[in-house]
Amino acid sequence: MATKIILTVIGADRPGLTEAVAAAVLAAGGNWLDSHLSRLGGTYVGSVLVELPEEARQTLYAALASGDAARLRFEVFPAGDAAPIGTRLDFSLVGQDRPGIVREVSAALAALGVNIEVLETSTADEAWSGNRLFRAEAQLLVPPGVSADAVQGALEAISGEIMVDFKTVASAQ
Repeated sequence: MATKIILTVIGADRPGLTEAVAAAVLAAGGNWLDSHLSRLGGTYVGSVLVELPEEARQTLYAALASGDAARLRFEVFPAGDAAPIGTRLDFSLVGQDRPGIVREVSAALAALGVNIEVLETSTADEAWSGNRLFRAEAQLLVPPGVSADAVQGALEAISGEIMVDFKTVASAQ
């Protein structure tokens, strides 16, 4: 019987790390389903959704402990299989960077019962002023009964300096 697990990985960044993780998954007879991998602050970080035979977990652990993969730190978690209910909504946000903006954005969304499914943030200096801008790209799951307008209003209420652009994707019901 197959099971799905989430494999998290972190370590000093260098070429070949994704290949090392992929080789370990393959050696255990696993299938790499989905992933988010990146270089963050000079460190290789990521998460991988893997499907593999239940009896192959120990083989995966052994493969992760050998070769290039052995220089990485791993954790394994069981994957959930609950189907999402609601409307998917993508948004991008741009505003002057300041401490607490991620907490304010996430609090505004949580107050509406909105789940953040993907969040990518960055900062960059504006070319013409040199001020630092905060940018966020997110994929949300908005619960039934909450409108995109309500989500946009809650985010825009955080600050008059924030610009929010939304795109409704598709219902996930």
